[in-house]
Amino acid sequence: EVQLVESGGGYVRAGESLTLSCAASGFTDKGYRIGWFRQAPVKDRETVGCIDNSDGTTFHADSVKGRFTISSDNAKDIVYLQMNSLKPEDTAIYYCAKVGYCFGSGAYPPYDFWGKGTEVAVSS
Repeated sequence: EVQLVESGGGYVRAGESLTLSCAASGFTDKGYRIGWFRQAPVKDRETVGCIDNSDGTTFHADSVKGRFTISSDNAKDIVYLQMNSLKPEDTAIYYCAKVGYCFGSGAYPPYDFWGKGTEVAVSS
């Protein structure tokens, strides 16, 4: 059974950092692609970035480029989202999902599996 479990969320002040983890299990093929998404209250879901585990290529949304970095530890099947210089507008629930492919600054369907999310709150 495929599972994705996010962790690492919390409450921080603007300018601080957090690292989110997305622990994957049940994948039979290591060449999967994981997208990070976030959804703030009363806002649409936003793609944060994507990593293609087949070659390690990463993509980041313009809104987080230069502040957030996606990486992976293939031995542990964990995908990370390092978030630096956090801003109040980064406040959201962050989700990881297995996605179809990564391209540009997006993560594209099919979205086969989702984690339950981890909350990030940034105060000013």
